[in-house]
Amino acid sequence: MPGDFPAATGGRDVYTVSRLNREVRGLVESRFATLWIEGEISNFRPSNSPHWYFSLKDASAEIRCVMFRNRNQLVRMRPANGDRVLARARVSQYEPPGALPLQVEHLEPPGLVALM
Repeated sequence: MPGDFPAATGGRDVYTVSRLNREVRGLVESRFATLWIEGEISNFRPSNSPHWYFSLKDASAEIRCVMFRNRNQLVRMRPANGDRVLARARVSQYEPPGALPLQVEHLEPPGLVALM
């Protein structure tokens, strides 16, 4: 594979960074299909592309998120920092930097289903 290089392994199964990222991506994507997650929007910043980049956080953890243009055009709300939301997302491993962002497909205020 490009980017992989042989190492003096001494009979060990030695991973390259690229191989580990590929294998983690396969494991994560096969274990977590689409899921619902609730959290508070943080670091919301639309880009020039026009994808949305933000984090979802709770009292003790935070995860980075991306919402691509083809999905965010369908959202009825414009998220802002501090908003509590319910997100439908896919967990994916973005290989080059080894990041584990959520690819958000849908956003809504929490409790919306209960109101309907």
